[in-house]
Amino acid sequence: MSTAPQPSPASGPSFAMFSCAHGAEGIVKESIASAGWRLSFSRPGFVTAKHNDNAPLPTDIFIRTASRSLGSGKSSNADELIERLIESISTLSLPLDHLHVWPRDRAPIGRFDFEPGSDEVSMAVASRILERLGPERLRCSAANEIAQPSEEVLDVVLVDPSHWFFGTHTATTLPTRWPGGVQPVSPEYEPISRAYYKAAEAIAWSGFDLRPGDLAVEVGSAPGGACGRLLEMGLDVIGIDPAEMDPRIAEHPRFMHYAARAGDLPRRIYRGAKWLLVDSTVKPDATLSTVRNIVDSRETSIRGCLITMKLGDYERASQIPRWRREVERWRPERIEIRHLARNRCEVCFAVTLRT
Repeated sequence: MSTAPQPSPASGPSFAMFSCAHGAEGIVKESIASAGWRLSFSRPGFVTAKHNDNAPLPTDIFIRTASRSLGSGKSSNADELIERLIESISTLSLPLDHLHVWPRDRAPIGRFDFEPGSDEVSMAVASRILERLGPERLRCSAANEIAQPSEEVLDVVLVDPSHWFFGTHTATTLPTRWPGGVQPVSPEYEPISRAYYKAAEAIAWSGFDLRPGDLAVEVGSAPGGACGRLLEMGLDVIGIDPAEMDPRIAEHPRFMHYAARAGDLPRRIYRGAKWLLVDSTVKPDATLSTVRNIVDSRETSIRGCLITMKLGDYERASQIPRWRREVERWRPERIEIRHLARNRCEVCFAVTLRT
């Protein structure tokens, strides 16, 4: 069984571990290296690093989770790995509030229907860890619960089933409260498409105050996954897409479909809409042009936009600052950008507009 560095002291070097999407680790490495972090062990979807100082954990659009690294263990015997985990937390102030256990992404999101988050192996490992550590080391009664702000979380990442990394982080933003940075969602009905989960995560992460009775417009709505989430939340929804909608959405009493491209429709279509979601297959520059034409119209009063920007490949991430500058020309109140856990090779812009 092998081990990795011990937890960082109050002063001196820092050790950290980061989760990201499979394929995005190159961007994460560049980001943390610019902040003085020296790269250590890494695998697709997982990166570890060291800093000479007691540095704060870096943040980045493509970092899904960031933890203070406590070490690692490698063994085919789960009990040996748990003993290593117990040893690694022995110097911490116990008990910790939560236990989050998840596997690194084993494939690019969407390939072979892969989705991030807990699997059967990690859930079994989580149950065993919770049992072994007990209430003297963990306050939680179940693993992978959503943490509350300021609570301390013990993180266990299964790089492989027999290779675990341990760390801790303090819950702050909503994604840091989710196990592995992946939003737990329980749909009322089987979602029409994975766009349901993307929309659910984008809405929660953005902090937009969507309320029943609000009018939302989705550009690129077919077949209706995101619209399903909006309707489930009680909103009135307009879907814009030349393609057909799933009958479950098309026949919903609070849904209206325009089988057209957004740029071809008169601006009065958007009158009264408070929220705009855009997830179409066009290039990012064309997407921003379409959205600007909508939000700049005197006939619209959009409060918030959730815009999916297609990268195509991760090297295109270098264009994100330019796209941000374009959005800044709209004079918004706030812009947030994140590679959501449910995003493929794309990023989400959450734009709060002035009203």
